[in-house]
Amino acid sequence: MEYMTRKLKETYEKWGFDLNLNKTKYLYIGGTHNNLKLDKDSEIEFCQEYKYLGVIFDNSGTDDKEIRSGVIQGRKCVARLNGIQWSKDIRKERKLNIYNALIKSSLLCGSETWRLTENNKRRVEATEMDAPRRSSRISRKERIRNVSIRQQIGLEETIIKEIEHNQLTLYGHVQRMVEGRLPKIALKWMPKQKRARRRPRKNWMEGIKKTMNERNLNEGQWEDWKQWSLGVGQHRKTF
Repeated sequence: MEYMTRKLKETYEKWGFDLNLNKTKYLYIGGTHNNLKLDKDSEIEFCQEYKYLGVIFDNSGTDDKEIRSGVIQGRKCVARLNGIQWSKDIRKERKLNIYNALIKSSLLCGSETWRLTENNKRRVEATEMDAPRRSSRISRKERIRNVSIRQQIGLEETIIKEIEHNQLTLYGHVQRMVEGRLPKIALKWMPKQKRARRRPRKNWMEGIKKTMNERNLNEGQWEDWKQWSLGVGQHRKTF
């Protein structure tokens, strides 16, 4: 890492760029860590987590913190729109438009790459139902089922189904790319070592395979864009 970083710094300098060491950090997942020594007077500090393009990465190797961050943003949005959601003077159709444009879009930002574990699903679903309950003026104490609330407000799909839909759409898009594209290389890459203790038990690809199986989608169907889109949009199998 130190050698590669030094070569990168040298290449930057050839093109007239400077590496800002005060703003540059590095993150290492698993094992011991030390600062990267570039030369006698400069080094790059190790960090526990960082945010890149709005996505949180940390040294646990999971995306749990990123999903919790999305849930927090969604809850903040719900709280700020509390007066609108409880209002008697705003039609439910208008409240649904506000929910889709502001709350749901904030909650689902970057969800195409989320690992949908059961715990993560519960967190997202709880935040999803908070807004429709307020829009329907229904308190949690009334013990009304989520299905009934969705019907009242006009929500046709659960937010989990929408996340799965977006993930399958992304998966098909990457699979249709030509060989050699970086997204496709990253998608197919698998570590050679055995699963380490701190690595997540369920990875993103395993979730995709499960979602495909629930919709009777097979390998290679993504080549036909229309057929893949129809399969992605269908409901899960019921058992």
